[in-house]
Amino acid sequence: MSAAHLDPTRKHDYVFLIDVKDGNPNGDPDAGGMPRIDPITSQGIITDVALKRKIRNTITLAHQGQPGFEMYVEEGIALNPQIQRAYHEGGTTEGDTATAQQWMIRNFYDVRLFGAVMSVGDQKKHAGRARGPMQLTFSRSIDPVTPLEAGITRVAPNKPEDLAKGKVTEMGNKHYVPYGLYRGHGFYSGALGTKAGVNPDDLAAYWHAMTMMFDHDRAASRGEMAIRGLYVFTHDDAYGRAPAHKLFDLVRIKPLGHSEARSWDDYTDRITIDEDHIPDGVTLTRLIH
Repeated sequence: MSAAHLDPTRKHDYVFLIDVKDGNPNGDPDAGGMPRIDPITSQGIITDVALKRKIRNTITLAHQGQPGFEMYVEEGIALNPQIQRAYHEGGTTEGDTATAQQWMIRNFYDVRLFGAVMSVGDQKKHAGRARGPMQLTFSRSIDPVTPLEAGITRVAPNKPEDLAKGKVTEMGNKHYVPYGLYRGHGFYSGALGTKAGVNPDDLAAYWHAMTMMFDHDRAASRGEMAIRGLYVFTHDDAYGRAPAHKLFDLVRIKPLGHSEARSWDDYTDRITIDEDHIPDGVTLTRLIH
């Protein structure tokens, strides 16, 4: 029998912790690439979309070429041709949206887990909309973060004519936060997972991607990023034995109350999990702790 957190017929609610040191965890294009922050609290924010991209990339890297692990939302690939494959490769006839949708769910991992809108544009051959059983929230830093900017230089100018004029460097900048610990929540519906045909291998791939996504997404702009905690509450049925927010409240992180944190060590003794009050019918699996 597989571990509880790998059972796709059950409901799973989970808490994850991500930290960043001297990096930009999620730049805001509307703010010149500065780290995203809540303007009222100055807490840092990482969007769900940013994390889903990393999860997709990690799963693609680990399962490349395996049936059922293609990605619908893939860098450099238009969406409409992906949908048309359900008709050309899947043999779906025009107007049979339900069959096209099932082909997409079977073949594309992210459609199966996250869901997708597959009726973009005015094309007649589409695959409708699939509801995904797995969802993530934004991640928010425990304490305020301090966005900083570092000026940098490059010894190679962009244009040959600049060299002729004696220009020897190009100026630039990097946005970063000295340190931030971010908390996010996730949800998996056993009822929707069963409908989508999610299997234990799909969940195993997901949890593995969550634990390893930053190890395969290194970039100079992101500094050091790591997932520091992954706590999965598994219910003994598809619909749940307790509200998710009640379970999340059992994982407590005492804020410092300021933005002076500079390492994970500043928080290690401030994290507690109240296992004595986990409801009947719910088990906790610590995948990273």
